[in-house]
Amino acid sequence: VNLEATLLYADLDASTKLVEKYEKEFVAEIYKVFLSCAASIIKSEDGAIRSYDGDRVMGIFVGGNKNTQAVRASLKINYAVTKLIQPILKKSYPNGEYEVRHVTGVDTSTVMAIRTGVRGDNDTAWIGRSPNYAAKLCALNAAPYNTWITKAVYDMMNNEVKISDGKNMWEERQWTPMNNMTVYRSNYWWHLT
Repeated sequence: VNLEATLLYADLDASTKLVEKYEKEFVAEIYKVFLSCAASIIKSEDGAIRSYDGDRVMGIFVGGNKNTQAVRASLKINYAVTKLIQPILKKSYPNGEYEVRHVTGVDTSTVMAIRTGVRGDNDTAWIGRSPNYAAKLCALNAAPYNTWITKAVYDMMNNEVKISDGKNMWEERQWTPMNNMTVYRSNYWWHLT
């Protein structure tokens, strides 16, 4: 099946260090709360969860407002991490050093959904630029920019997720490993209601 879709990946930043340094129970607590919040936010913006991969979740958005919905979900995930999860973590572990950080990547393109695997043990694979680029954007340095989007998303999203108090919320960058492709980053957040 081919469709026009916007893909969002939300990923915990530096999770390898988290796993190496902390007890499994603590790591599990962080994973569960981050993935639960991110997935709930994706669904609240009419996205569908299509996979979990360790410490990250993939959401897919379709329809006429897919770019705005995916970007708003990304900004809401930033709010959840910085304004809810991290303060609660600090309150629960006042002497703890760990700080929850994340990166969300968003791209849009035509994608092909295929069934893959063997009988009784198969899944859907997503073929196209947007799943690949959204996942790669998650590998970019988080602090202090937690949300990365491609120019294709930026050009098609509504101003409500582009402008705040008359200022552009996005900073244009060149993605050097991807032939200096134009991408945008932001450290803004969208309040959860």
